[in-house]
Amino acid sequence: MRRLIVTADDFGAAPQVNDAVELAHREGVLTSASLMVAAPGTSDAVARAKTMPRLRVGLHLVLVEGRPTSPIADLPDLVTRRGVFRTDMAALGAEAFFRPKVRRQFAAEIDAQFAAFAATGLPLDHANAHKHYHLHPTIAGLMLAIGRRYGLSASRAPIEPRAVLAAVEPGATPGPAFLTEPWARRLRARFRRAGIAVADQVFGLAWSGHMTAPRVAGIARHLSEGLSELYLHPATAGGFEGAADGYDYAGELSALLSTQVRQACVDANVTLGGFSDFRTHSPVPTRREDA
Repeated sequence: MRRLIVTADDFGAAPQVNDAVELAHREGVLTSASLMVAAPGTSDAVARAKTMPRLRVGLHLVLVEGRPTSPIADLPDLVTRRGVFRTDMAALGAEAFFRPKVRRQFAAEIDAQFAAFAATGLPLDHANAHKHYHLHPTIAGLMLAIGRRYGLSASRAPIEPRAVLAAVEPGATPGPAFLTEPWARRLRARFRRAGIAVADQVFGLAWSGHMTAPRVAGIARHLSEGLSELYLHPATAGGFEGAADGYDYAGELSALLSTQVRQACVDANVTLGGFSDFRTHSPVPTRREDA
């Protein structure tokens, strides 16, 4: 059985993102969204999610390149003078490993973000981290320990099979994920030992910001049996706080709305849903019920 979770990351980042998430869920193939709980559009995202009960929402932990939930004074080693998280991920990761006080600050902020999500009243479908920062073993351990107190039962380990990408675009040569894949495989094994659900394969890494309709349709047609996740960054337009240079946000929204993509899912007998749906064996239907 081919099961596919189609996730929009950065839900709450801006009205443009929230508009895209709602449109892609009501009229397209989007089944899941990962919520930033301290972003400018968080309140709007939560309000919209409550009108879409079949949209599965999880926590998108932001620990780099974003706004904290905790008071800035409580995170002196994690934030800049402007009150936003640092962007030097490697150096910050080293500090998290070697400096206990930095780990304590991370723990406090992770707890604050899980608590903020719980306060929305939305069921927690999953949790992952912005920029895949939970690939860091220290962050992963904290997310596991803290998240379980809030009902964490599913997450993401970004292991993307290059053979599928090559089948979708035979002329393309996406490079191996030498830096991320070894850590992602360790993370997947760690999560599964802890009873956390993780997809067998994840798509969105090599073509991040450029998940076109032909690419998404091709991935759907070449899915192997089991559980897969495909994540995108849809928005009606770019230019918002935190937007990545060069990302085709509107193009990714178009892919989610594409009849080509929907037909590919039908042709390949792909069942769409979220982690919660597949745990309860009640997948999201191809046609939106809450449109």
